[in-house]
Amino acid sequence: MRAAAKTDVDYSAERALIKAAQLDRSRFADLYESNFERVYAYVVRRVRDRDEAQDITADVFHLALKSLPRFEWRGFPFAAWLFRIAANEIADRFKRIARRRVQERVYSFQESDAGGEDVSGIDEAERWGRLFGLVKRLPRDQSRVIVMRFAEQKSIREIATALGRSEGSIKQLQFRGLQNLRVRMGDTNG
Repeated sequence: MRAAAKTDVDYSAERALIKAAQLDRSRFADLYESNFERVYAYVVRRVRDRDEAQDITADVFHLALKSLPRFEWRGFPFAAWLFRIAANEIADRFKRIARRRVQERVYSFQESDAGGEDVSGIDEAERWGRLFGLVKRLPRDQSRVIVMRFAEQKSIREIATALGRSEGSIKQLQFRGLQNLRVRMGDTNG
């Protein structure tokens, strides 16, 4: 029943807009106009910061225009492709923020230890650096959850909302991610 309803939707007008934009980039404006509000609403619900949402939305459409020649119609609305780009941009932005926070902590440890007498700050910075490197090597979903949960200090519910998943799946990803980190930290510590 559900599959039949999907095929009843006529996407011919949208497909024509996509084809026109693929042939002439100036026609992308039509796709932008028809999808901007939905994409912006999707982003702002997840980042909850107006300026950040505007920046991410602009990036989404810039990437969409850049990638449009490779776009292939798969029977879903064009907005679904834009939402996927937006989700990736949001995740990348959160990773950059988390990375910057770790770097700031490392820098502050180095600054506090400028005299070289107390090596505990350097040891701490090295542990943070090693841990951050290990988090980057986790499977993508686990890495995203670990960064959002611990670097960005988001709740399970906030992460589930941001990633469009259930709270149970976020807890499972967090558990697996932490388990992987424990194993990998054991490997790096000998």
